[in-house]
Amino acid sequence: MTLARLAALHGVTTAYSPSPGATVPVPDATVVTVLGALDVDATTPAAVGASLAAAEEARAARLLPPTVVVWQGDEPAGRPRPVAALPAGTALRIALEDGGTAESPVPWAQLPPGVHALEARAPDGRAARATLVVAPARVPQPAASCHGMLVQLYSLLSTRSWGMGDLGDLRELAGWAGRALGSGFVQVNPLHAAVPGTPTDPSPYRPSSRRFPDPVHLRIEDVPEFAYVSGAGRAELDALAGRAGELREGVLRKGELIDRDAVWVLKRRALEIVGTVPLGPGRQAAFDAFRAAQGQALEDHATWCALAERYGADRAQWPGGLHDPRSAATARARAELEDRVAFHRRAAWLTDEQLGAAARAAREAGMAVGVVHDLAVGVHPDGADAWAQAGAYARGMSVGAPPDAFNARGQDWGLPPWRPDALAASGYAPYRDLLRSLFRHAGALRIDHVMGLFRLWWVPAGLPPAQGTYVRYDADAMLAVLALEAHRAGAAVIGEDLGTVEPGVRDVLRRRGVFGTSVMWFERDWEGTRRPLPPEAWRADCVATATTHDLPPTAARLSGEHVELRHRLGLLLRPLEEERAEDAGDVAEWLAYLRELGVLQEGAARDEEAEIRAVYRFLRRTRARMTGVWLPDAVGDRRPQNLPGTWDQYPNWRLPVAGADGRPVTLEELAASPRLRALAAELEAPGARTAPPDARRG
Repeated sequence: MTLARLAALHGVTTAYSPSPGATVPVPDATVVTVLGALDVDATTPAAVGASLAAAEEARAARLLPPTVVVWQGDEPAGRPRPVAALPAGTALRIALEDGGTAESPVPWAQLPPGVHALEARAPDGRAARATLVVAPARVPQPAASCHGMLVQLYSLLSTRSWGMGDLGDLRELAGWAGRALGSGFVQVNPLHAAVPGTPTDPSPYRPSSRRFPDPVHLRIEDVPEFAYVSGAGRAELDALAGRAGELREGVLRKGELIDRDAVWVLKRRALEIVGTVPLGPGRQAAFDAFRAAQGQALEDHATWCALAERYGADRAQWPGGLHDPRSAATARARAELEDRVAFHRRAAWLTDEQLGAAARAAREAGMAVGVVHDLAVGVHPDGADAWAQAGAYARGMSVGAPPDAFNARGQDWGLPPWRPDALAASGYAPYRDLLRSLFRHAGALRIDHVMGLFRLWWVPAGLPPAQGTYVRYDADAMLAVLALEAHRAGAAVIGEDLGTVEPGVRDVLRRRGVFGTSVMWFERDWEGTRRPLPPEAWRADCVATATTHDLPPTAARLSGEHVELRHRLGLLLRPLEEERAEDAGDVAEWLAYLRELGVLQEGAARDEEAEIRAVYRFLRRTRARMTGVWLPDAVGDRRPQNLPGTWDQYPNWRLPVAGADGRPVTLEELAASPRLRALAAELEAPGARTAPPDARRG
């Protein structure tokens, strides 16, 4: 029990519930190892006792926790509970982030939103200093009910793309969808910087950096300096564009996979050529302002990129001294590689500019929300963020998921988790900076595995995922920082809350205005009839959709082709006939319900296009304030973008959007597609929202 008390003090759980009524104990060895990653010695009974005594003594002696949260309007006079627990007569002083001050008695209800410094001095002489986060009670909400497109940007090639979808394509998609289809948003995959390699990990959910975008997404011709390249440089650019055209045609016409490594080789060289053109005074001022705003984080990111170019992405192979971004060896290497550091600084700025252009295009097209960006749950252990912020990450740990009904062995995602104690001690600075960078050009932010704001499954290195445990985070502080940064940006927040969700989590998220994600096939009356959930019973605060990047496209779901695919790849956990029968029954029940509601014509022969339109017609009838159309559904694509449980058995993250016949479809062809137009007409049809959501209901 002593180990359990010690673990609880540090947010480490010693048991978990994979399903209601079931409890699984966590091995003591796992608890000891996880505590060690938090610098808590629990290796012997004596060490456990000493660590417990030290932790309890420190907690009893401290006046304030490292970070204090005030939710505007939540508590009496806005006074936070840690302050209410201070000894009588404690003097308080707050240094506001705008330079002002507030002292006892503090006007809590009048404090402006922001990150302030709180100082306390008790009558007995004890003193404490804490970060004070004052946050709006809720994140901003979408201005109106709307529908929008969900797309993996790399998969959407136009006739101008260099082998994969880019930010120019995003700008065009947003402008077209907003004006021609009445779309309120476009949601894309994470555009985070990837870890270079041969080959690069194509998954956008295991990036090098979440703070900075990947310049592989740049539209080279849209860089202003591109127009001023002349002579030999222009000839080389023309040659590069020709090779890019071959990559594009290979993907669109010859069945080749998207190859981001080949794309980056061409774009990197093009950027080097374009970089020889001096910036004009206005452009230079804009670049200087970007550098100043990004500060040390940009210098670290650009330095890591230069070092990875020189020594490879595996940091274990780097020369001694370069593992510390503040070492003298790193300073010398930065100076020696200044030309490459400068290249990556400028590439980050150019990418940021084009992200801004896409956001403006969405707003100018009348989108109610705009571009929805995606925040991955973590970063690569050898990437730029883990290098620059090593103290914020738990060494020897990986984020994953415990065993459940879908994966009996659990999951290990290979992502180092943030240390909750380090976040709190820093006033959540790394998290604040990350959110601020992502909100710069976002109308909304989707948070992958939003349950990670509350707890994450930590897997010690060398152990199977089933032998991990949950580690808790201060969800109140995590949500307060999220609400504050969303408020500053005027952006909504969408949480991916699919799968195992701890009781109470959705209630807390709803209270703070964070939308959830609801996929039609999973929405049933699980506690009653188990029938499809009626439209009026859906939650209003969500993005309602038919599928996601990790699930089968709707055409494959309706036809059962996704079962056959998983069978061919050896992913089924039961005999094929059982899987087929259950899947067919599920689809038949949903189609019958759609006919019952009148959104699918009675008695007609099976018609894939009509059924897909009915699915989205149904989604627009629900109370959901946002309806997400998986863009490949609009043209009948059957291939999932990612098939969980596979690596090289399936071309995850490398497929272009394709039609029902498997032929890749360009952005221009999408815009002219009668099938897409027919679906869009259903979304905008008069009476599509027969039961408008009541924003006051949950």
